[in-house]
Amino acid sequence: MGKFLSLILILSGLLAGAAMYYLQVYGFYEDVELQPGRDVLLMPLGDGEPLPIRYSGFEAIDAESSPIRYRACFATDLKPEELAQLFVLSDQKEPRNAPGWFDCFDAEAVGRALAEGRAESFLSVKNISYGVDRIVAVTDTGRGYVWHELNDCGQKAYDGTVVGEECPPRPEAGEDN
Repeated sequence: MGKFLSLILILSGLLAGAAMYYLQVYGFYEDVELQPGRDVLLMPLGDGEPLPIRYSGFEAIDAESSPIRYRACFATDLKPEELAQLFVLSDQKEPRNAPGWFDCFDAEAVGRALAEGRAESFLSVKNISYGVDRIVAVTDTGRGYVWHELNDCGQKAYDGTVVGEECPPRPEAGEDN
């Protein structure tokens, strides 16, 4: 009887582990519906609303389970130095990893290109979700990458630090940003 119970416990643990792995890597992600002319936006220098740039070959995934799971890839004929004259640069140089099955987004390669000056990162949308900014990186070969990153308010809000007056009020439960 003890061996049977041990076997049930081991199998239950294996099934739970496999289910958790599947849900984290595959289960929550969905393809993002294309919005031509609205998928890739950059924040202009000075004040204003984010503006679209020319792009093609857009692919994106997202998950409702977390505001920082968004990843996207695209191609553009615009060069980083051209964009830097018109749009707000970002200090984010280390993109978040994407699931291995989302082939177009290699966070390590993008981070290396940013560190070596072969790419530049830009602010796309500030507070796309509370405390989360959308970042766009464009390489000198015309490849583009998009991800979400916690901003200062988001880091404070999620680590339990007092947010302070410089951050916008946090939305009530059930409200979307």
